[in-house]
Amino acid sequence: MYHHTHAPKKYIPWNKGKLVGQKPPLKLKEIWAIRTRLQIGQNVRDLALFNLAIDSKLRGCDLVKLKVRDISLGSNIVKRAIILQQKTQQPVQFEITEQTREAVISWIRYANLTNDDYLFKSRVRKSLHLSTRQYARIVESWVSAIGLNPEDYGTHTLRRTKASHIYRRTKNIRAVQILLGHTKLESTVRYLGIEVDDALEMAEQTEV
Repeated sequence: MYHHTHAPKKYIPWNKGKLVGQKPPLKLKEIWAIRTRLQIGQNVRDLALFNLAIDSKLRGCDLVKLKVRDISLGSNIVKRAIILQQKTQQPVQFEITEQTREAVISWIRYANLTNDDYLFKSRVRKSLHLSTRQYARIVESWVSAIGLNPEDYGTHTLRRTKASHIYRRTKNIRAVQILLGHTKLESTVRYLGIEVDDALEMAEQTEV
């Protein structure tokens, strides 16, 4: 009896033929569009999460593990916090703006969180805090809600946003390196995609 055997499927990498690059940062108008939607929808948790993600410039794995005590002193949210990064084991410092402090305090009160609680608890019973996958899905919902393609944006978008705006305003790579907690300057240059961005900017300003 003849048995037909299927040839093993050839593995094709998910990114074959696709242009895979850095996720673009959000523009100012897009930040405000998301923020306004969350405020109008009275989405207390997401507003705190979004504002803190922009301010902290933390990787998703560090953001979801923040505890109330990491960013508070007594009943106040600190203006400046220091977090030890999971990936590099290097401390990174970030400023927390007034609007973020207000959003976070509202969320802590709303969720009745204590000092030892994770800031963003998971709604899944087996997990103590929001997972990076859950966070990624939340980010997808934010960008989709304002008409952006979620495939083009991700959690790294929020990490890059403030850093990119600071670089564009100051052109100070070293300052951005410190803010992102990068150990090497080359990482920051690559991260910001500086050469490409600057070349495009110069091209836009040059009328032929």
